[in-house]
Amino acid sequence: MTSWSALDDELERWRDDGGTPSLWWRDDDATRDGEALDRLIALNRQWNIPLALAVIPGLAEPSLAETLSARPDIAILQHGFRHTNHATSADKKSELGPHRPVVEIIGQLNEGRRLMQFLFGDGSLPVLVPPWNRVDPRVVAELPDVGFHGISGFQARAGREIAPGLVQVNTHVDIIDWQQHRGFRGVEAVLGDLCGHLAARRTGAVDASEPTGLLTHHMAHDDACWAFIEALLERTSLGVDLWQSAAGIFALRADLH
Repeated sequence: MTSWSALDDELERWRDDGGTPSLWWRDDDATRDGEALDRLIALNRQWNIPLALAVIPGLAEPSLAETLSARPDIAILQHGFRHTNHATSADKKSELGPHRPVVEIIGQLNEGRRLMQFLFGDGSLPVLVPPWNRVDPRVVAELPDVGFHGISGFQARAGREIAPGLVQVNTHVDIIDWQQHRGFRGVEAVLGDLCGHLAARRTGAVDASEPTGLLTHHMAHDDACWAFIEALLERTSLGVDLWQSAAGIFALRADLH
């Protein structure tokens, strides 16, 4: 059974081995202001943990920009274009998959970048978060040429750059059970994934330099999701440089925004 003490033990093993464990936090599907977003930001503020918010540009409302304008410390990433599924019924959902011409997809992503700049200005980082964490490799190859410098999906990366000039930093710990009841997966399951990726990094089974990513979706959280996030942030908030900012992990400079 994976418990909170198991997380404490894993972080201690990193320190004993002379390493530096690192975490980062990405929350997806932001489109508007509201109670759920306020609750997310309150946790970010309470524990002073860096937050990266993946915004759907084609659905983003002015209220979201107004709220985030007062929080320049929150990193804003581009979550596809409209989070629209273009896959066939036989395939897994995807907006940026192989079901449309690459030029059409890139055109929409460019329109999304323009919307992000209009709404958020330099607060929007040139980092793409593919909806459903799926993207056609042909699209990936084009991203640096249209101004993206980072990409974030799910599961351990194979290497730091997925394409020349395109840094990949993924998430690894999804707190929601999307297949069953679409609620919190449970403390044991989520901590198991968290400790599992940390241990795999520490032992060299995966890229040790990729920070372990927490993935949340504030609009879909039940009470158990919120309780877990608060417990995790509280337990890890005193770790020196444990939580990393999106700008830092993607090594982005101000002139690349």
